[in-house]
Amino acid sequence: MTAGSTHTGNRAAAGRAPRVLLVALLASLLLLAVVAALSLFIGSAALLPGTVWRAVTAPDDLIAQVTVTDLRLPRTLLGIAVGAALGTAGAVAQAVTRNPLADPGILGVSAGAGLAVSLSVALWGVTRVEGYLWFSFAGAFAASVLVYLIALRGPQGATPIRLTLVGVALSAVFTGMSQSLAMLRPTVFDQMRFWGAGTLADRPQGTLEVVLPFILVGLVAALLTGRATNAVAMGDDRARSLGVPVGAVRAASALIITVLCGAATAAVGPIAFIGLMVPHAVRAITGPDQRWVLTFSLVLSPTLLLAADIAGRLLVRPAELQAGIVTALIGAPFLVWLVRRAERGNL
Repeated sequence: MTAGSTHTGNRAAAGRAPRVLLVALLASLLLLAVVAALSLFIGSAALLPGTVWRAVTAPDDLIAQVTVTDLRLPRTLLGIAVGAALGTAGAVAQAVTRNPLADPGILGVSAGAGLAVSLSVALWGVTRVEGYLWFSFAGAFAASVLVYLIALRGPQGATPIRLTLVGVALSAVFTGMSQSLAMLRPTVFDQMRFWGAGTLADRPQGTLEVVLPFILVGLVAALLTGRATNAVAMGDDRARSLGVPVGAVRAASALIITVLCGAATAAVGPIAFIGLMVPHAVRAITGPDQRWVLTFSLVLSPTLLLAADIAGRLLVRPAELQAGIVTALIGAPFLVWLVRRAERGNL
């Protein structure tokens, strides 16, 4: 084969790549649709598929209508929004810090947001999501700054492993403090007892409407910064040579992560590992291009969260496991595997 034909073959392969990714993206969207449908059909109340379908399209049964449209449908839509927020935040964090172990849950951002919400509930009696949402934003930002500053004091700086260790340690501290606060005012915290474990169930009416504008803004901003984030992921010097303002990109990314993680945590409580697992799995399909990583993470992260929520309904039926517990059961071994790879220099 001649050099010219090899070059032509490479160009053809490069031309096919976007088409292959588009097909994979359509398959991912179909998978999300299937899982979302299952979220409507599966629950503690045993409803026939035909009953569920009629409850959505032409309701003729009041009990089925309340179960499906008032409980399961908002729960499913909330899972899609929160999953997209957590997955996108994780993808942005991994790219902009060049830390393959980055995830808002592991780095303590979600737990920091949770602690701030617990403080607002315990000290000021704020129990509505529109009230403690702003505390969640502040806690997410403060936690991310604190984790980075502590990790930076190490002899080698804020290495991926050190950031992870500091984040996990502070997450445990923040979670313990949140649980202690819950004991101070048990009657106030009673209505949020499942929130601390990370749950899509029994969220107050209107929760999605409150957090959705912030999540949408964060998602759009993340997608718009994909090209600049690509450059930063290649290294600061390379990014500056391409004219990318590295400091501004990092600041914008920190704000995006704060908004996405803060809104998601305020809505459903701290949920870890979604933003860690999905971007890693996505890169096996897309490669390092952050624009594709973000797009696929936005679709597949809610798929994973809804699947975890469905599994929680089935594992201990008729009771339920919270979605945050199920993602932890899956994500903890995944984190151990990633850390072992990082120690061997394979990440």
